[in-house]
Formats: sequence, structure tokens, C-alpha cells
Amino acid sequence: MVSESLWRNADFRKLWAGQTVSELGSVVTRTAIPLVALMVLGAGPIQMALLIVAASLAVLLIGLLAGAWVDRLRRRPLLILADATRALLLLSIPAAYIAGVLRIEQLYVVVFIEGCLGALFDAAYPAYVPSLIGVDRVVEGNSKLATSSSLAEIGGPGLAGGLVQLIGPPLAIFVDAISFVVSALSLILIRSREPSRPPRTSPTPIRLEILEGLRLLRRHAVLLPLTLRSIIAHVAGSFYGVLYTIYLIQELHLSPFLLGVVVSAGGVGSLIGSIFASRVISRFGFGPALIWTATGASIVGVLTPLAGGPLVLATLMVFLPQLIGDGLQTIESVAEPRA
Repeated sequence: MVSESLWRNADFRKLWAGQTVSELGSVVTRTAIPLVALMVLGAGPIQMALLIVAASLAVLLIGLLAGAWVDRLRRRPLLILADATRALLLLSIPAAYIAGVLRIEQLYVVVFIEGCLGALFDAAYPAYVPSLIGVDRVVEGNSKLATSSSLAEIGGPGLAGGLVQLIGPPLAIFVDAISFVVSALSLILIRSREPSRPPRTSPTPIRLEILEGLRLLRRHAVLLPLTLRSIIAHVAGSFYGVLYTIYLIQELHLSPFLLGVVVSAGGVGSLIGSIFASRVISRFGFGPALIWTATGASIVGVLTPLAGGPLVLATLMVFLPQLIGDGLQTIESVAEPRA
């Protein structure tokens, strides 16, 4: 018997729509906050590095606590609270700019707290999806939800550049704040009740649960390498993101238009990957799909630092890692929760 498409599930459509808008807004902020620091506050290399450290430190610290917290709480209220709080945080940037009191220290605080809430959201979100659509639909659901990020990566860079040029970086961040409001409302409007968390049978303090979780993680043959890879990828990816634009424009001499084309190629690749993720995983299995897509993305990524020569060749060498690499990484992200 062929199961009904998740697109016919009204609650899943609400979740997907809210996350699509939120992802689009996040791409805008990812572009706008560094530009606020550079163009509005005159930040130097050290201050830009501190922005990266603030975001990465938030993920590292909360990542250790998030799993234990999520296991104790219902997921949907946690997701709504995280979205609403992030909206208020981001609204503080254009508000401070309009009032003439925006400082680099505020950006550090906003980036750090937003990163903490994002890590908490990312821990609760995968745990909430199965309760909404059923465990047997998780791969299909994750594949469709991955489309949110893909669409954002396709349209987001152009939207971000246009908004920054039209209204300035601080006010462009207002768009992401509104996108978090939309995401929170989409979660509020879901009608399916989330199952209650099972009653706790042990009064073990959260500190001991975290330590036990770390011990389990250290001994786990799959979770340990996945966790280490995630931490390394996040930290390295943060620095890569800051250097990428400088590298393409100053070293490879791409125009801003070509830069937008290259970045948007990643969104196209992610969209293709989200469409074929279920088929690839069904064909090869979770483990092999995870390993070979990660390997393939890493191999093709070597083209970026090796790029050079005529402009057409240099553009192609950075275009392919975005297109192919992001597509493979999307399949990997769909397979990872079930590996």
C-alpha cells in the first residue's frame, strides 16, 4: 500500500512553510551581520574573529546540554520559545542602529545567545519531527524539510545583497527577525498534539546525565565520529564562510554578480540532493550513503583552494564544489539521524 504524500498533511505543510521562511531569513542575517560589523561599525580582523568565536562557542557549550534538556521537555514549546526569543534578539540590532547606540559588543552578545538558541532548536527539531509525522516517515520528512535550506540558499544570497544595498545591513536583519516570528506562528498553528514526555523514573541531576551521555558518546562507534565531525565542520565552516567572499573577490577577482551565482549554485545542489536523498539512501543504505557523500563532498571541495587561471576556469572551479558538494552534503544530513 502506497502511503499518502506528506504534502497532504496540513500540519507538516505548516512546519515546512515556517522553516522555509526562517531559513531564508537566516541566510539574510548570515550575510548582513558581518557587513554590519565591517561597514557600519568599522570592525577589524580581530573583531570579526570574535564574532565567529562567539557563534562557535555557543554551539559547543549548548551542544553538551541540549540533548539532556530536550529529553526532559516537550519539544514544540521549546521550538516556539527559541524562535520567539531569536526574533527579539535580532530586532534589537536595527532598533539600536536607529537609536544610534549600536556597538560591536551588542553583536557579540546577540550572535552568542542566538547561537545558543539555535543549538537548542537544532537538538529539539529532529526529535519533534517523528512525533508529528511518525518514525516511518522520517526520511521522507527530512528530505522535504531539507528543501527549505535549499530554496533559501538559491534565493537568499540575492535577496540579502539586494536588501543590504537597498536599506543597509542593520535593517536587513529585520527580515530575519520577522522570519523567526513566522516560524513560531507556524508551530503554534500545528493542530496535532505532541505526545507527553514519559514520566521520569530517576531523579538523576542533569549534570550527571550529561556526564553519562559523554561517557556513552566516547564509547559509541558511530556517535563519536559523527559528533567530532560536526564540531570540526562547524568551527572550520565559520572561518571558511568569512574568508570565502574575500577570497573570491580579492584573489580570484570574481564580480559580485558572479559571486552571487556561485553561492546560489550551492542552493541548487542542495535542492537536487534533497529530491534524490531518499532514493540514494534506499539504494545504498544509511551508513554507506553517509560515508560516501561526505567523502565526495570533501574531494570536490579541494577545487576551491586550487582555483586559479582565467576567470572562466576559476569561476568553474569554485562553482562545482558549491553545486556538487552541497548536494552531497544535503543527502548526508538526511542520512545522518538514522545512520
